[in-house]
Amino acid sequence: MSGSEKLEIADLTALNAIAAGSNKKNPRIVAAGIGGKLMGTKSLVTVTAEQLTEDLKHNNSLSQEQKNKIIQDVKDAKVANEVKKTEDATKLHISEQPWTLNNWYKHVNWLNFVLVIAIPSYGLFQAFQYPPCLKTLVLAFVLYAFSGLSITAGYHRGWAHKAYEMSTPVKWFFALFGAGAIQGSVKWWAHGHRVHHRYTDTNKDPYDARKGFMYSHLTWMLTIPNPKHRARADISDLIADPVVKFQHTHYMALLLLMAFIVPTVTAGLFWGDYWGGFIYGGILKTFVIQQATFCVNSLAHWIGKQPFDDRRTPRDHALTALVTFGEGYHNFHHEFPSDYRNALKWYQYDPTKVTIYVLSKLGLAHNLRTFSQNAIDQGRFQQQQKMLDKMRTNLQWGQQVSELPVWDREEFNTRAKKEGLILISGIIHNVKTFIKEHPGGQAVVRASLGKDASEAFNGAVYAHSNAAHNLLANMRVAVLRDSNPNNNTFAVQQQYLDDHAIYKKLS
Repeated sequence: MSGSEKLEIADLTALNAIAAGSNKKNPRIVAAGIGGKLMGTKSLVTVTAEQLTEDLKHNNSLSQEQKNKIIQDVKDAKVANEVKKTEDATKLHISEQPWTLNNWYKHVNWLNFVLVIAIPSYGLFQAFQYPPCLKTLVLAFVLYAFSGLSITAGYHRGWAHKAYEMSTPVKWFFALFGAGAIQGSVKWWAHGHRVHHRYTDTNKDPYDARKGFMYSHLTWMLTIPNPKHRARADISDLIADPVVKFQHTHYMALLLLMAFIVPTVTAGLFWGDYWGGFIYGGILKTFVIQQATFCVNSLAHWIGKQPFDDRRTPRDHALTALVTFGEGYHNFHHEFPSDYRNALKWYQYDPTKVTIYVLSKLGLAHNLRTFSQNAIDQGRFQQQQKMLDKMRTNLQWGQQVSELPVWDREEFNTRAKKEGLILISGIIHNVKTFIKEHPGGQAVVRASLGKDASEAFNGAVYAHSNAAHNLLANMRVAVLRDSNPNNNTFAVQQQYLDDHAIYKKLS
């Protein structure tokens, strides 16, 4: 390649088309009819690669001044909108309109409201009227475990992240019991989750944690989303999966069967508790699973530590892991999403990891993916270094040697005794206010005033502590001309001690 030739730049639109899967023949995400309404608003996923690229360019090309102007324009627009609110409201999408007594019902996703709020509320009311029997509670717990793990091990780590490969029987198990969790089809759920990872903590994130705990936990599902925040992710692998295709096509029937009919009939036929099976094995079991999964979107972005990356909201916390089948080590997960594990330590609660591992030992799961320990340690080290650097900037380390004035020997000698100056490693320090505080006594310091005390400070009299070196650095006032100053007194002392040890051995 000659120097005049330009390197070809990757086509952003083409790459966005690949990442969004819109270059495929069958890009549809949601089903038709009521199933489509259940699994998401069509307008939120109807977007082209060109539009995604333009959104990115627009967001990244604005200067701070332009952004400030836009913010001011928005404020001005809000004032103007108050004047002609009624007229403008008809031009805005419902998600952009303020909630009023006349339009509040338009903001609500009523189907999700029924499935997530109304039906569980009815179940809780009936639980107070109808105490459960032990067998029904055991059934509810078993179905809770099956459906919960179907979401975490199946929907999430299996299909959404391809962290391992499932055998066909395992796929059917997870697809059926996952439908009973009433969280949408694999196809819809995994697509939304891939969008979440692609656009974490942005307006395109379906459950953007920046908008508050309740928004990421529930509100995003219960309100009509803004189609301006539409986004896509490639799910061509899911579209080609016959199990996913079957579950998506027949999702509503599978939902009713697995969420309500199976627990009701099981409890009724085997011990005559049809109503208990419906309430506890059906409604309340589903309610608990839903809330547990929602905690991954909310609690896991709210409490805990960020050992791998603090630029975004995901966090690690044992409490979140406890209520989410092990999905609580979320900072790790967002950093290493295709790792089949969430918890790295053996004592950390992650039943999903254990389930996948056991399935692999039974020959029902294969190619369990993990990031290397080196990559994990690199991420942890980089975050620790970042925190240390941040701490370092908040501490006083003394004036940089390059910024100190240069004195000749005559000036140093003239001012030394009067101002309390000592020369150490070519740097002049004002120790006057510290003389009385010196742990080794005043006499040692006073006897060194106006002199080069480098050798004495670095080990010939005292081998000073780190704290002493740090204190000394904050006393710098100047450097002595032609003295070869060295601001790293730690290294100078260590070299002196090493040389002295060698000398003692030789003698």
